[in-house]
Amino acid sequence: MSTAPHYIGIDVGTGSVRASLVKKDGTVVASSTYETNTYRDPNDHRIFEQSTSNIWSSISAAIRDCLEGSKVPPSAVKGLGFDATCSLAVSDFQGEPIIVTRGDQLGQYGDRNVILWADHRAEKEADLINSTKSVVLDYVGGTMSLEMEIPKILWLKNNMDPSLFSRCQFFDLPDFLTYRATSNVTRSSCSLTCKCSYVPSSGWNTEFFESIGLEDIVKGNYRQIGAEAGNLLTAGRPVGKGLSKRAAAELGLQEGTPVGSGLIDAYAGWLGTIAARYKEDSKLSDLVPSLEESQHRLAAVAGTSTCHLVQSPKGVFVNGVWGPYRDAVFQGWWMNEGGQSSTGQLIDFILTTHPAFSMLVDLGKEQGKTIHVVLQETLENLRVENEVETLTELTKDLHMYPDFHGNRSPIADPRMRGSFVGLELDSGLNDLARKYNVTLEAIALQTRHIVDQMNAKGHRITSIYMSGGQAKNLALMRLFANTCGMPVVLPFEHSGAVVLGAAMLGRFAAEVSESSAREEAEAEAEGVGAETYIAPCKLSGEEQGNLLWKIMVEMTPVGTLIAPSATAKEKRLLEAKYKIFRESIETQKRWRKEMEDASK
Repeated sequence: MSTAPHYIGIDVGTGSVRASLVKKDGTVVASSTYETNTYRDPNDHRIFEQSTSNIWSSISAAIRDCLEGSKVPPSAVKGLGFDATCSLAVSDFQGEPIIVTRGDQLGQYGDRNVILWADHRAEKEADLINSTKSVVLDYVGGTMSLEMEIPKILWLKNNMDPSLFSRCQFFDLPDFLTYRATSNVTRSSCSLTCKCSYVPSSGWNTEFFESIGLEDIVKGNYRQIGAEAGNLLTAGRPVGKGLSKRAAAELGLQEGTPVGSGLIDAYAGWLGTIAARYKEDSKLSDLVPSLEESQHRLAAVAGTSTCHLVQSPKGVFVNGVWGPYRDAVFQGWWMNEGGQSSTGQLIDFILTTHPAFSMLVDLGKEQGKTIHVVLQETLENLRVENEVETLTELTKDLHMYPDFHGNRSPIADPRMRGSFVGLELDSGLNDLARKYNVTLEAIALQTRHIVDQMNAKGHRITSIYMSGGQAKNLALMRLFANTCGMPVVLPFEHSGAVVLGAAMLGRFAAEVSESSAREEAEAEAEGVGAETYIAPCKLSGEEQGNLLWKIMVEMTPVGTLIAPSATAKEKRLLEAKYKIFRESIETQKRWRKEMEDASK
């Protein structure tokens, strides 16, 4: 039975919970995944809801699986960390879940208490917020997304009985999980700054909250959304006094086990990939990256949606790109976050709604291959039959614009919609394969659009570090490299980078707690309440940053580099596709205006 230090990372994704038990060198000893429930409204496609009770029970089961499967005793687990989607969790001040579903039960006690990140109900509220022209908007790329927490809280305020609204407290989901684990309400700098309108330079903006109708939150000294100025923790800082007695019993761990301040899932993906060395032509790069090198590496966390994260020593303002967020991960550093609202989800939608999808599934079963392998083989056969050099040339006359669920970056317009140009009277497998290929192209072209906008405003991105399910799609990864003209580094395990980042938070919390044991004892002697207790840290901000980067370098497995490989002809074709992609944005906006004018 191992007694060496281990750390647990918990990743709460859009549809599942994953826990991993990790050693100090980043080796994953055990992992367990449970699906979680997402509730939809059959009459309103904008609605996506979840339950913290369901999520927490899945976390508990996954952690127990890891301990039982590995035979690692709870005493060997020295720290744990959480990451989660940037969804809005609602409870009362005792932590009991509050229903967020429209109707008679809104504001009552019940399990459906999470408005998922993908929920688009708060469009009117976002429009109101964006009309204020507040300084708050400067730190979200000039336009606040309806996927963020403040529009959703405002929607609840507008639709909930005032007496019920006043008893609610609101969490970005990663912060709810550390609260549920420790009974401590102290929030993370990542969640409050990135999703809850906490301005890096000045904190809560009273004028902004009052102007949009959330004056009750101001009157309550922002208690409903979590923190007075200064009571924020950067990534991995110990939350409260560690696991509460209740949470420890539920998770099968020891009371007081350090819990690191959490991260939004994309930021945990950044943490778990960006410090990687990589193999190129089967040779391992000897370069050990520095913290300064991180500013040239874009992390693309690609699952249902895709987030694009880059860190910088100074704040960079990019229209349509969220941030800059100070202290989102490293104290004193700034982060920008671009995003595509639907990527993995878009690929699935294009495939599953096509008439030939059942034929594709049957072929996969007959041949013992995944549907993606069948599609790539179909495309290759078509390429040979049509005597063209590349798949880009095969689909040169078919164009797709991918914003079926609105645009997050860099246009920041939830009303943008998807389109195909160049359709034929074909509903067979070949047509499905072509549409699949241009879907991958469109996702890559939009990634270039985001990178171009970031670099035009002052970033110097020279490489892309992938994580998430799309990282295993090598055709898409080659398109990224060729379309963006820069190398793409793949993680050791496509689905493991995010949860590994969460485990790094646990290790950081454990090491900071160990270094601050004396100061903590002195603070406890002063009788600070457990709910608002902030563990002291004797390390300076720079020392904390050096420790976190050291942990990242030590725990991040070696990645694999895919260099750009486009021929001169393919480069010309991709450049032409990109020009058409950009033109289609302006065309759609112009058409929309013409129809709006005609409707007046």
